[in-house]
Amino acid sequence: MTARDGDGWALCARGHQHWGVYGAAGLLAVHHTLDGMPYVLMQKRAWWSHHGGTWGLPGGARDSHEDAVAGALREAHEEAALSPDLVRVRGLYVDDHGGWSFDTVIAEADGLLDAAPANGESADLRWIAADEITSKDLHPGFAETWPGIRPALSPLVVVLDLANIIGARAEHGWWRDRAGAASRLLNELLPLTARGLPQPPVALPGLARWFPRFVVVLEGAAARGADPGPWEGDLTVVSAPGSGDDTIVEVVGDTRPWEQVLVVTADRGLRERVTSLGALVTGPRWLLDQL
Repeated sequence: MTARDGDGWALCARGHQHWGVYGAAGLLAVHHTLDGMPYVLMQKRAWWSHHGGTWGLPGGARDSHEDAVAGALREAHEEAALSPDLVRVRGLYVDDHGGWSFDTVIAEADGLLDAAPANGESADLRWIAADEITSKDLHPGFAETWPGIRPALSPLVVVLDLANIIGARAEHGWWRDRAGAASRLLNELLPLTARGLPQPPVALPGLARWFPRFVVVLEGAAARGADPGPWEGDLTVVSAPGSGDDTIVEVVGDTRPWEQVLVVTADRGLRERVTSLGALVTGPRWLLDQL
């Protein structure tokens, strides 16, 4: 396993040649402006490269030891001088050609970050409004996948009704130590922030994996006694001053307009309240199956 051991041509099941012995990955950095418009950092490929002069994403061949996220972040740093710590990975879109795939890593940026050609593979780098991308001369591979990627640019926020989830878990003796049960579940949630989630059982765009922002709402004895953090990963714990349901409704109402919100609860009344705000809902069993 050495750097650049992925460089080379590969043949897919469709009979096409692609660059990247172990597949390839690219970084789609996206920033939503206050009016909700997503801007994507696009790369104009150098004239000498494959499909030179077209617009696509910073990316390239993955090395044998890299997953898609590591490969995409490395390529974006090499080609666009984009520091990995300035973006937060939110999703993974896989374009599988059979034996070879291009993995698009969707990452959220807090602003229109500075980016410039950092090596000879980039002729230009620009933030382009999502609605204007199809007017560009696009790399054929990106042009083919863009209609599937475009609806997935909005980041996912998963809001957890932890009391309801703990009750659904039916862990022995949890009612005698609600704070301990909450802390145990919180610790089990942490790996999900790193490995992401498969497609939720709700109407969301078809990504291979989602890397959401988790907001956990605690109430009652769990709020008073559970470890308040700070927690590693993209996980925030909110202690309800009173009703947990009311706090969850406030959390949903405070999300940004372009975010997709999924509330995990089996409480029928709460489900009705959050769906009236545009949130999606699913039951605790779906989440517990991911742990």
